[in-house]
Amino acid sequence: MPRHRPQDHFGRLAKTQGYPARSVYKLQEIDRRLSLFKQGQRVLDLGAAPGSFSLYAAERVGLKGLVIGVDLQEIRIAAPPNVRFLQQDIAQLDPATLGVAQFDVVLSDMAPHTSGQRHRDQYLSYELYMQALRVTEALLAPGGYFVGKLFQGPELEQARAATRTLLGSSKIIKPEASRSESFEIFLTGGPRR
Repeated sequence: MPRHRPQDHFGRLAKTQGYPARSVYKLQEIDRRLSLFKQGQRVLDLGAAPGSFSLYAAERVGLKGLVIGVDLQEIRIAAPPNVRFLQQDIAQLDPATLGVAQFDVVLSDMAPHTSGQRHRDQYLSYELYMQALRVTEALLAPGGYFVGKLFQGPELEQARAATRTLLGSSKIIKPEASRSESFEIFLTGGPRR
C-alpha cells in the first residue's frame, strides 16, 4: 500500500493556483532557466497525467499554440482550448493521430510504477527516458528542445550521451520543487540542429 505523504509547500501552492500537481513548479523552473516556451509553439507532453505540465505549457504558448498531452491514464481535468489529451501508450504512438508533424518542445515527465528496488526503478526510468528520446527524434522540429525526467542511476551517462548525440547538448537540472529525498533529475537538450 503506498505511503501517503502530507502535502508540502509546493503541493498546497499548486492546489491554490489551480494545478493538479506540484510538478508544475519543476517545469516552471526549467522554463525560467532555459526559456523553453514562446507564443504559438506546438508542445508534446509525454506522461502528461495529471496535467500540470500541459496546463503550464498551454499558458506559455498561448491560444495560438497547441499542447498535446499523452498518457496511459485518462486525464480528466478542465483544459483550455489549446490543449488535447490522448490516452495512449507512447510505445504505440502513431504520429498521424497527433495531427501535427513536428513539435517545438517535447516534454517527458514519465516515471515507472516504483517497486522500492532502487536499481530496478532506475533502469525502468532509463527505459522510459530512451523511449521519450525516440519519440523526440521522430517529432522534434529543428530549433526545438527536449526535457525528460530520469531517476539518477548507473545509466545516467548513457542517457546524457544519447541526448547529446541527438540534440547537440545535454544539461542536468534538479528543480527546487523536486522532493529532497527524490533521485529524479531532468535532462534537457537543444536546440535541435
